[in-house]
Amino acid sequence: MVDNNFKKQLSGSAPLYAQLRDILRNKIISGEFKIGTAIPSENELSNTYGINRLTVRNAISILIREGLLKSIKGKGVFVLNSKIERDLYTLRGFTKTMKDKNTPSKTTILNKTTKPAGKLLSKKFNINEHDDIYVIKRLCYANKEPISLEYIHIPKYILPNLDKINLSFFSIYELFEVYNINLVTADETLEIVRLDDKHSKLLSLDTPSWVMLFECTSYDDTGRVIEFTKTYTRGDKCNYNVHFNK
Repeated sequence: MVDNNFKKQLSGSAPLYAQLRDILRNKIISGEFKIGTAIPSENELSNTYGINRLTVRNAISILIREGLLKSIKGKGVFVLNSKIERDLYTLRGFTKTMKDKNTPSKTTILNKTTKPAGKLLSKKFNINEHDDIYVIKRLCYANKEPISLEYIHIPKYILPNLDKINLSFFSIYELFEVYNINLVTADETLEIVRLDDKHSKLLSLDTPSWVMLFECTSYDDTGRVIEFTKTYTRGDKCNYNVHFNK
């Protein structure tokens, strides 16, 4: 039986395999397809959505590469993970990470202000206490769900026109490229913290909730501290990979 709801979605320009990939991914993320259980077979999906098996296979292959599904010969394709995987050994922003994983994402700017650096941040950025810094508060979404709340701190002299730029259209890392700022390394710490009611609600969590707090200090190729970010991340939606060399 063909799913008429899916047929209505075919008016867009996206390839059929990409549309099916997004449908399956959303069923995994939402929990409709449970971890450890098999998804419908290629034949079943082909019949349900009225598309050929090769298209179905292409959609499933992408989700296998993303780490959401696993194919077991003679058994079927099983849900392996419902979390967004990010690594801790590559320096890149949220938007780029989600794009590389073919995961639908967006960021919402909740607040963008300018304030004096103060004692702690002036020491971190090696600037005067009265020098201005930007503080950007934003909510990051993946698959239409909030997964992290970020507080980004950048000295005003680094991006002098940031207050005039619409961050709905440009990522922070794109702006660094415009200003020829080459980020090469970062220090990051991880702590489990209890988030208050107000911020828990922003992440669609029961209040109050325990989350992962990442504090990241990023440096450019001259050794300057360019950015300091505090990211509160839902542990039920993300996991992180760490690579070690001996």
